[in-house]
Amino acid sequence: MKVLTLNVCGIRASQKKGLFKWLKKVKPDLICFQEVRALEDQISSDDFNITGYKRYMSVAEKKGYSGVCIYAKETPKNINKSFGSKLFANEGRFIELELNKLHIISIYFPSGSSGEIRQELKYKFMSKFESYLKKMKKRNKPVLICGDWNIAHKEIDIKNWKGNKKNSGFLPEERAWIDKIINYYNCIDAFRFINDKPDNYTWWSNRGRAWDNNVGWRIDYQMLSSPKNVAILSADIYKKERFSDHSPLIIDYDI
Repeated sequence: MKVLTLNVCGIRASQKKGLFKWLKKVKPDLICFQEVRALEDQISSDDFNITGYKRYMSVAEKKGYSGVCIYAKETPKNINKSFGSKLFANEGRFIELELNKLHIISIYFPSGSSGEIRQELKYKFMSKFESYLKKMKKRNKPVLICGDWNIAHKEIDIKNWKGNKKNSGFLPEERAWIDKIINYYNCIDAFRFINDKPDNYTWWSNRGRAWDNNVGWRIDYQMLSSPKNVAILSADIYKKERFSDHSPLIIDYDI
């Protein structure tokens, strides 16, 4: 099972950059997008359809903001668009499909880079989502949490780690929380499970020449909860083309 996750930074903009033409060649089994920034009727044309897949969306009330979706070949048994937080219920940051062999989530964590107020909201989001993880521990099926977590976990996951210790996305509290997710909730960072090499990033600032010089952050994840009977076969960050300021993270599983 090949799973792809990508923050598209506006699905209509990424489509114009050739994203859907490329997806039709790659043919992942599951495609998770974040920051879609569109309503269903705004992307109802064939330009945004992939033969054999159906799209499931959670959109924000605020137009042109946030939004997540999953393209799946398999018809889900259940669809959930909330992890129990009223505070973020209208921001389109979460969607979960229950499939035959697993639960798949597309999630978009808030950024705290604009100031203390947003950082506090980010912490609240993390806390509410952790409560949801407690419930997930009781499930029999594996849960695959794909998306933009807006946190670089370790020094290896960010180029300029020394200069970002006090910046949102690499704060000690955020990094410790990822430790907790992995250690207490038995989650596996699927990419790092088979790739321990540096200079592997999924997001680059548009400032300066961050992309050209590979001054990036690894903030997009596929976290695997309840990993029994799941093998991680390969993991790749696709960088031959650019569809947004993030790059697609593609991981193959044997479930």
